[in-house]
Amino acid sequence: MTGAKTMDGGAVLDIRGLTVDFDTPTGTVKAVRGVDIAVSKGETVAVVGESGSGKSQTMMAAMGLLAQNGRTKGKVLYRGDDILGLPARRLNRIRGAKITMIFQEPMTSLDPLYTIERQLCEPMVEHGGYSWSAARKRALELLQLVQIPSPERKLKGFPHELSGGQRQRVMIAMALANDPDVLIADEPTTALDVTTQARILELLADLQKRLGMAVVFITHDLGIVRQIADRVYVMKDGEVLEEGEAESLLKAPKHPYTKMLLDAEPEGRKGPVPDSRPILLEGQKLSVAFDLGGGFLKAPQVLKAVDDVTLTVREGQTLGIVGESGSGKSTLGRALLQLLPHQGRVRFSGHDISNADKREMRPLRREMQLVFQDPFGSLSPRMTVGQIVTEGLLVHEPQLSAKDRDRRACEVLEEVSLDPAMRNRYPHEFSGGQRQRIAIARTMVLKPKLVVLDEPTSALDRTIQKQIVELLRKLQRDHGLTYLFISHDLAIVRALADRVMVMQHGRIVEAGETEAIFEHPVQDYTRELIAAAWQNLEPVGGN
Repeated sequence: MTGAKTMDGGAVLDIRGLTVDFDTPTGTVKAVRGVDIAVSKGETVAVVGESGSGKSQTMMAAMGLLAQNGRTKGKVLYRGDDILGLPARRLNRIRGAKITMIFQEPMTSLDPLYTIERQLCEPMVEHGGYSWSAARKRALELLQLVQIPSPERKLKGFPHELSGGQRQRVMIAMALANDPDVLIADEPTTALDVTTQARILELLADLQKRLGMAVVFITHDLGIVRQIADRVYVMKDGEVLEEGEAESLLKAPKHPYTKMLLDAEPEGRKGPVPDSRPILLEGQKLSVAFDLGGGFLKAPQVLKAVDDVTLTVREGQTLGIVGESGSGKSTLGRALLQLLPHQGRVRFSGHDISNADKREMRPLRREMQLVFQDPFGSLSPRMTVGQIVTEGLLVHEPQLSAKDRDRRACEVLEEVSLDPAMRNRYPHEFSGGQRQRIAIARTMVLKPKLVVLDEPTSALDRTIQKQIVELLRKLQRDHGLTYLFISHDLAIVRALADRVMVMQHGRIVEAGETEAIFEHPVQDYTRELIAAAWQNLEPVGGN
């Protein structure tokens, strides 16, 4: 999909002078300010920028999908006709048919109550004039087109029965159902591991080549832009700051903001911890199995999510656990924290905690903390930030007065670079990066020894990821923390971890010091992971 194309044939989608305003109780928010974006047939245009830059709202406005408090001005020309502000009935002949959209999180875009077949067929019946029997036939063809295995069986299934990559392929199939002229892909690979991401990008490239679509790819990841885009628009604060052919713009950006985005990859390496340091955490022959049930005349099914895993983590060490979705890495982390039943033994600070009950684990909980992938989902929307941060102190240090707890909240918020004056606000008033800092502050207020970080940066912009990496390094230096860093982002793992463990199908494929694993991987699976990750990081025209 790389290699700039001209627009001699005219733009199939041409956005001119678009503005988007939202009316809020505190005044008007100007989300998009006079944006011009055009894409021609067979061309891939990337719209890049951090969260809040206006890139998604621009395309939502073009599709007529803004929230009720949104207002637009300007023009959105589809094949020369202005479709901005068309009545829904007329607009529906175009959106969902000729202009379609893939969203970031397929699990929230797919209805959990309907089969894949129904969700694929409905747009074809509503927008494409298909009969239900013709739509079913086309649905099967689409699943074959997007390379989903056992497509006949998958049609009868529900979204929760598919992997993340398969759900994204279903979303692509839905978008292609009516042979669109323009495909808008809004962060379609953000939540996917590197190998699945690479396969989805290859699929989109192949489909575009075969079908001749125009593609608008919205992303904050310039590594992806390097692979797919012909032209790039860089957005910030609702405006386009820079636009040009992908190769020249990425090699020689003109605007300081574009340069900042390109420099946002995490840097530096963590040196190994000496073997003389005491072992803080040890797992021996750990296995975790889930009963999937059976049925009438069906044998019970068991999924072995973690299979005979042994590991040791020394004080001050950062162990990176990597692998594709479903490899068992998050399940392993929870088993080590005694949050899941398991077989095998776990030792923490020299104590065997394998069979510890809730009462025995309670004093250890403050020393073993967990930071989740989605900070918004893990922070109570009904509690202030100060209450969230100090909630654990009510359990582990009940003797503290309210004044002392408030003082501790201020101290730890400062430590994670948040203004303590904001402690009386609620989570929805903060950005994604700020919410992750709040989640980290909640763990740090208890002064833990071990922190398990489960994909803590996967939903964040690259610039924010870099800031979180620097924060985690600082906290580790200042407090002698030990980290288990679970992630599918190998660039961040390489920057943070001094040892890496690669998992596949619940087992350890390869383990060792970080640089040894990245520079000289032994197993084919490890080489595949690294190749997929580094493909995103290579400069345009690089070797």
